[in-house]
Amino acid sequence: MSAQSLHAAVQKAAEILSSARHAVVFTGAGISTPSGIPDFRSQKTGLWERFDPMEVASISAFRLQPERFYGWLRPLLADIWKAEPNPAHLALAQLEAAGILKAIITQNIDALHQRAGSKTVLEVHGSLETMTCPRCAQTLPSIQFQPHLQSAEAMPRCPACQRVLKPDITLFGEMLPAKTWMQAEEHCRRADAILVVGSSLEVFPAAALPEIAVENGAALIINNLSPTHLDPSADVLIPRNVAEAIPQIAHLILGG
Repeated sequence: MSAQSLHAAVQKAAEILSSARHAVVFTGAGISTPSGIPDFRSQKTGLWERFDPMEVASISAFRLQPERFYGWLRPLLADIWKAEPNPAHLALAQLEAAGILKAIITQNIDALHQRAGSKTVLEVHGSLETMTCPRCAQTLPSIQFQPHLQSAEAMPRCPACQRVLKPDITLFGEMLPAKTWMQAEEHCRRADAILVVGSSLEVFPAAALPEIAVENGAALIINNLSPTHLDPSADVLIPRNVAEAIPQIAHLILGG
């Protein structure tokens, strides 16, 4: 994409969002890679290039081999804890604060949207901010167990019954959080514009949410480096680094 065509695409995206009555955003791992958090599916660098997700990131893996599960999770947690929101996160927070965006629906578990200042964040794959005991259902903040999660020896255990705690993220083989899903669906049904940022739209059912918006007449903007199956339906395609493109859109809308 030439500089001229990029500018035209960014300008059209800004026009769509600024004129929308109910604009929402759908984000994936690609919005957090500029912050140093690896994604899951990129060739050579994606986490699933190095691990079989069913062996390390499924509910059965957690139940049967919690040591192996946490062996996979610890490096990802380390990346998340040292990461900072990048310009794309910050620009979306600014657009929300200005009333341009009504909700951010994210597949991510890193809480970078919240740390950037976004308020209405729907985490359809759960969050690493809390952990729950599978036996007594006590929920506790993950930061309380940071020493255990950083150690290669220990695992976080429930202080009441000593069962290994499960992070409140959706593992393979689990249902998505029902309340969050219903809220995300409702926003997508109401949307007259949806901005997809950093998602390959390959993970279902979450990837069905932009489809719901498009089926209900929403304009579709996709900012992703690789093609997606919804590209033919898009009003605007921006195959550029999200940390560059999203701030440009925000600047055109908000000025400054």
